[in-house]
Amino acid sequence: MSVETAPKELISDWRAEGKGANKRIGVLLVHGFTGSPASMRPWAQFLNGHGYTVMVPLLPGHGTTPNDLNLVKWQEWPAKVESELNLLLQSCDKVFICGLSMGGGTALNIATRYSRQLAGIILVNPMIHVKFVPHQLAWVISRFQKFRDSVGDDIKKPGVTEYGYDFLPAVGVYQLLKMLHYTRKRLHDVTAPVQLFHSVEDHTLPVSNTEIVMKGINSREKHRIELVNSYHVATMDYDAEIIFENSRIFIESHS
Repeated sequence: MSVETAPKELISDWRAEGKGANKRIGVLLVHGFTGSPASMRPWAQFLNGHGYTVMVPLLPGHGTTPNDLNLVKWQEWPAKVESELNLLLQSCDKVFICGLSMGGGTALNIATRYSRQLAGIILVNPMIHVKFVPHQLAWVISRFQKFRDSVGDDIKKPGVTEYGYDFLPAVGVYQLLKMLHYTRKRLHDVTAPVQLFHSVEDHTLPVSNTEIVMKGINSREKHRIELVNSYHVATMDYDAEIIFENSRIFIESHS
């Protein structure tokens, strides 16, 4: 199922205020490339149910038509996330950032500048490169091919969708790889505690992405949890509860 059939409230910016003792603990959740906030809503709602204030932004170029993703500059993605993050930093005592796939790469980009303000970073199958495809090659490809086959909805659980695009915008891919190239060179500036979830069977990204992130960051506390019954969009798959509960424990222990 594509973005055209999505309920509007699932593919829009979403925020829910917390309550009780956890109200002033904020969690920002960032979706992946060609995806939508729908992929992060179940996780966000779980955390909000435990009292945390949550925000799930719609990244520029998403939630509309694939061609809009060909018109975005990469700096717009971290800019949107940074804007949402600053709102949480103003209203919360502790703030965490979570990212799925490209959302993980975006979260790491933010963390290169905000690690001191972040209580922790939670990543699910984070994206930091595409093997054998440097951004220069992606630019050349984008000159000849405007769209490619979609990589969305890599979910083992049947009947589940992240309401993303049916096509992969080639210029958008070029911009994405530029952001990841920039971020990868600065991973050493990431020092906040990191919890990373990795799907053993991921048809979208090779394990090299996780390995590069774990090796490149300078966080003194960093640990990796393997997911054995989920594909790439693990936040909506069979192992979602493992992500939700372990992230809750991680947030609680750093709050």
